[in-house]
Amino acid sequence: MAWTWRLETADGTETSPAVEPEEFTTQGDAESWIGEVWKELLDGGAEKVTLFQDDTQIYVMSLRAAAGA
Repeated sequence: MAWTWRLETADGTETSPAVEPEEFTTQGDAESWIGEVWKELLDGGAEKVTLFQDDTQIYVMSLRAAAGA
């Protein structure tokens, strides 16, 4: 079971990350990683991220909301 992030622009287009995500073995590891690098991802052009468990979408999160904007 792999946990991965897809990074997207505001219109939902997948974008190249400022920090390359990896595959994680747990949801907690994936969420810890995003908590550490979200500012760099936002600065690099990603507006939102989608968490997947294998091919199943778990949730979408706005990086702008995390920034309080």
